[in-house]
Amino acid sequence: MKILILGAGGMLGHDLVNAFIDENIFVADMPEWDITKFEDLRSKIINCRPDVIINSAAYTDVEGAEDNQDWTFKVNAEGVKNLSIIANEFNIPLVQISTEYVFDGKRQSGYDENSPTSSINAYGRSKEQGEKYLLETCKKYYLIRTSWLFGKAPQTGKPRGKNFIDKIIDLGLSQNEVKVVNDQFGHPTFTKDLSKAVKNIIDQKLAYGIYHVINEATASWYDLAKEAFTLKGIKTPLIPVVSTEFPSRVMRPKYSILNNNKLPKLRPWQEAVKEYLA
Repeated sequence: MKILILGAGGMLGHDLVNAFIDENIFVADMPEWDITKFEDLRSKIINCRPDVIINSAAYTDVEGAEDNQDWTFKVNAEGVKNLSIIANEFNIPLVQISTEYVFDGKRQSGYDENSPTSSINAYGRSKEQGEKYLLETCKKYYLIRTSWLFGKAPQTGKPRGKNFIDKIIDLGLSQNEVKVVNDQFGHPTFTKDLSKAVKNIIDQKLAYGIYHVINEATASWYDLAKEAFTLKGIKTPLIPVVSTEFPSRVMRPKYSILNNNKLPKLRPWQEAVKEYLA
C-alpha cells in the first residue's frame, strides 16, 4: 500500500512514518510539499499516486495564529480544501488530523464525534473551516480529532520547539518552583499511540467518517505535570494555579475533552507518559 504522509517532519509526522514503516511510504513536508499551492500539489500527488493520503501538516502555533490569521487559514483551511478536491478527484481516501480546538470547551462532559463545532480562537476557527471543506468536498475521508499531543520528535512550528512534558521538566530542573494551570482539562495523547490507531483505522478499512483518538482518562495540565515530576523524581514544588495567572489574549477551551465512542479505547495517558519518559 502506498501511503503519502504530509507534515512528515513534525512531531506527529515522525511517529506516523514509524507506524507505516513497512508500507511503501512517501515522506512529504515543507517547503517541497506546500499544500497551499493547488496545481503543484496536484501534480505531485499524480506523480506518486498514493493509495491513501494522511495530512498531519498544519500551522499549530495557537498564539501565533492570532497574529498570522491569513497564513493560518491558508494552511489549515485552504490547504485542506486543496487536498480534499484532489483526493476526491482521484478517489483517494484522505486522513485529516484535526483538534479539540474546534470546540468551545464549555461542556464538562466533553464532545462526541457528532457534536457541533464552535471554535473560540483563530487556530480553532482555521481547523474548523478545514473540517467543513473536507466534509463538503471529499467522499472518502477519515477526520481524526485528537488533543494535547506529546511525542519524541520536536514540535516544528512552535516557538518553544518542545511539547508540554519536556518543557515542564526543564522548568522543574531549573526553577525553585513551577506554577501550572489546574483549571483546563483534556486528554494527553502520545503521538505513538495515535499513529498506531491511524494505521489500524486504515488497515481495517473502517467506515469513513469522524473519529476521536485520544489516550483515556482526563487530566489538567497540573495533573500531567505532577505525573511527569513523579516519574522523573523531580522534587521542585509544583503549584496549581488558575488560568488567569498566565494572562493571554487567546481564549482556550476549558474542557478540551474528546469522547471516543467509535473505536477501541487507547491506554490511559499515565501509562503512555510512563513509556514516553522511560
